Amino acid sequence: MLSALARPAGAALRRSFSTSAQNNAKVAVLGASGGIGQPLSLLLKNSPLVSRLTLYDIAHTPGVAADLSHIETRATVKGYLGPEQLPDCLKGCDVVVIPAGVPRKPGMTRDDLFNTNATIVATLTAACAQHCPEAMICIISNPVNSTIPITAEVFKKHGVYNPNKIFGVTTLDIVRANAFVAELKDLDPARVNVPVIGGHAGKTIIPLISQCTPKVEFPQDQLTTLTGRIQEAGTEVVKAKAGAGSATLSMAYAGARFVFSLVDAMNGKEGVVECSFVKSQETDCPYFSTPLLLGKKGIEKNLGIGKVSPFEEKMIAEAIPELKASIKKGEEFVKNMK
Repeated sequence: MLSALARPAGAALRRSFSTSAQNNAKVAVLGASGGIGQPLSLLLKNSPLVSRLTLYDIAHTPGVAADLSHIETRATVKGYLGPEQLPDCLKGCDVVVIPAGVPRKPGMTRDDLFNTNATIVATLTAACAQHCPEAMICIISNPVNSTIPITAEVFKKHGVYNPNKIFGVTTLDIVRANAFVAELKDLDPARVNVPVIGGHAGKTIIPLISQCTPKVEFPQDQLTTLTGRIQEAGTEVVKAKAGAGSATLSMAYAGARFVFSLVDAMNGKEGVVECSFVKSQETDCPYFSTPLLLGKKGIEKNLGIGKVSPFEEKMIAEAIPELKASIKKGEEFVKNMK
């Protein structure tokens, strides 16, 4: 959270008297049987913020749901299997998280996933537009730089588009930046906050180390290496897993962190800030990730890019053409859909 947005003193007090009805988030996970979906569902089941967890996939959801339902926390869990059960999974949801899709294999870029995952995301978000048009939609499925424009265009087609409620989950980039900076500077990672802006692939991932709290400084060569590691951290995991998948556990953690922040804000908690890839006027890119102040209705305020170093300024300029191309690719996909 940005230190400038510290909560007013009364907020903690008010929260302790808040009605229990506020801790009643109904959350759906679409792609709940997969490598991200299962640990993400476990983290959501473990949270007191969630009262109902509905799990959807095209295989194994009854088993995943049965397993999770034995955990001694209050969220009810139900599994839904196959397209005909998807509407029931979505009805009444406050938040929908979508990690569905195929993972990266060694040698693949996130963009290589496009054809398969674009179809999956378009199908699932069309169901959301029909059955829970008011819900917050959190997209994890890669390539996020294209799947967010896809989601927006699908919602527009159904006449229910609200740019304040559609989020590309880039939180893993922030989580990684925090972990790597903490490691280099021997800090407690829980106290480190590095805003990461731009997009969610390679050079479009722009960590703003100059805005890190607490303030940290690196010589330029170390800064270049650190930035490169944050940008290519996904590939680091893909290589280490040697064909057995991509980042699933850290992604599940990051996805849960974003959902909990969103639900906290929906419950009236003040000063909740997360970066996310959303519809934006901050650059000449129609979608761009920046720190967002979250509120009861989704995005309360886009906090923008803020003051950046010349090194970061150059990265932003270099990211924009790639971002624009990925966005256009997503928009065109929906336009050409049957």
